[in-house]
Amino acid sequence: MTIVSEHIRIKNEELILTNQRALYWQRENALILSDIHIGKTAHFRKHGIPMPDDVLQKDLERLQQLILHFDAKTLLIVGDLFHAERNSDMSTFKDWLTQFPDLKLILIKGNHDRQSKRLMDDLNIEVTTHLALNPFKFLHEPKENNKGEFVISGHTHPGVLLRGKGKQRLKLPCYQITKNQLILPAFSLFTGLNTRDIPEGAICYAFTEFELFRFQK
Repeated sequence: MTIVSEHIRIKNEELILTNQRALYWQRENALILSDIHIGKTAHFRKHGIPMPDDVLQKDLERLQQLILHFDAKTLLIVGDLFHAERNSDMSTFKDWLTQFPDLKLILIKGNHDRQSKRLMDDLNIEVTTHLALNPFKFLHEPKENNKGEFVISGHTHPGVLLRGKGKQRLKLPCYQITKNQLILPAFSLFTGLNTRDIPEGAICYAFTEFELFRFQK
């Protein structure tokens, strides 16, 4: 796995965007991401839809490498850590967490995070509907904010559509940044891309396995 990074400053804070669908906030020593959707593949298999067995494993391997790379002490998930009812993927995640006994987990509850408080307590996850850490406010769904707060969110699975010669088209995940918000890409590789809803004036940081590049829509 190759980690490509781009340092940006927002509200006088240094953030590091990566091509692995997560950003790192140096001041808080926190890895920040959204939309992992743990349980999605098991949910599909349960309903008779064939799914590869290694989808979750690949996502967790990437997450492990990011935590180790930045030596992150906090994992802040901006919604949709889980996808469906409790299933075998949750046990896989619990076993995976044992390698990081001192990692603090904070979940901004997303529309798919309907699991019981008992499960969250079992996984030692702090759950809230929003989080304010000056100068940022963390929400699951994007929200333009005119009160001076800068909102970091997820939910929309942002992407860009690049057009080449003829009928060539390439969809890439991206970060979307405006004057007062940053929308994170979906962390899981098993998600679609929304290339339609790009905020007006947004700067997009799109990426591939080996590159990360900036452009303005």
